[in-house]
Amino acid sequence: MSREGYVVRKTKETEINLKLNLDGTGKSSISTGIGFFDHMLEGFSKHGFFDLDLTVTGDLHVDGHHTVEDTGIVLGECIKEALGDKKGIRRYGNFLLPMDEVLVLCAIDLGGRPYFQSDVTFPTEKIGNFDTELIREFFYAISYSSKMNLHFKLLSGGNSHHIAEAMFKAFSKALDQAVSYDERLEGILSTKGSL
Repeated sequence: MSREGYVVRKTKETEINLKLNLDGTGKSSISTGIGFFDHMLEGFSKHGFFDLDLTVTGDLHVDGHHTVEDTGIVLGECIKEALGDKKGIRRYGNFLLPMDEVLVLCAIDLGGRPYFQSDVTFPTEKIGNFDTELIREFFYAISYSSKMNLHFKLLSGGNSHHIAEAMFKAFSKALDQAVSYDERLEGILSTKGSL
């Protein structure tokens, strides 16, 4: 049985429909109105083997902030919903991802305590028309709405596009690891008995 989350969120700033299957094959259908953001989310889906259906209508006449941040909120809610009681999952995941000259580390704990930490900086303020500062907002929103502890380390910097793509792909690989089942587990990976 696939672990899926489906969330619809409508505000004065954005309207989002998102369906996520954690046990997918990496298929995606994504339309946010921001080409670069679509590209990053397609990479997230493909490399994590997550099926992702996403449509966003946002106030792009203002800027991309609400579209990107609200998508992070909804994606985090879908991850949380899809995980359910978290029985049998590994809980922790980490991945060290190279993208040409760039090297990014992502580490995740799905223990139920939200926290976000990142030392990633970008050499440019924009990638095309996309504000690089929005990447931090996106991952911060995911961490808090899913109650995930999420860390990024930039071990080797370089091109802004490569940094962003390495972050999204490292996140997808670390999340895939954290949500996967450990056959040795009969319940929850916590001395408290719940996550």
